[in-house]
Amino acid sequence: MYTTVAPWVVTDDTGAFLDFVTTVFDGEELARVRTEAGAIGHGEIRVGDTVVLAFDRSPEWPVMPSLLRVFVPDADAAVTRAVAAGARVVTPPANDAFGRRGGRVRDPFGNIWWVVAQIEEVSEDEMWRRLRDPVYAEVMRVAQETFDAEMTGRAEGRSSAPIRP
Repeated sequence: MYTTVAPWVVTDDTGAFLDFVTTVFDGEELARVRTEAGAIGHGEIRVGDTVVLAFDRSPEWPVMPSLLRVFVPDADAAVTRAVAAGARVVTPPANDAFGRRGGRVRDPFGNIWWVVAQIEEVSEDEMWRRLRDPVYAEVMRVAQETFDAEMTGRAEGRSSAPIRP
């Protein structure tokens, strides 16, 4: 069964991508179909309630990294597994104003994963109060700047404006 929107990931090594997702996010591989030339023409892996579809990139196509958010029971453990499997930390895990703990990694295939664990339920009023708190504002600033730096290739991201309700 598929969810309403199913992400496609196109990589230069879909077999290794499927292995990475299995190892890091407890993915359950559903399909790995090879073309006559030996490339993976269709792959599927279930992570939680979502099936991620994948296939090998043709050499004539541009590189197309994906941006993916994955909810996990323990963000720190998942980031540690990701690094052990060849990923690089983009944004270190931190607690945010939304009651989540998470960070970002870039996998060995160029995809950026938001690795998130829900650690508490937070009302909307409390979320807005926290977003004005300097501790949570700093977490948001770091998240925005590290993502911007990763996407632009600059050593540092652009400073972001404060968040307002």
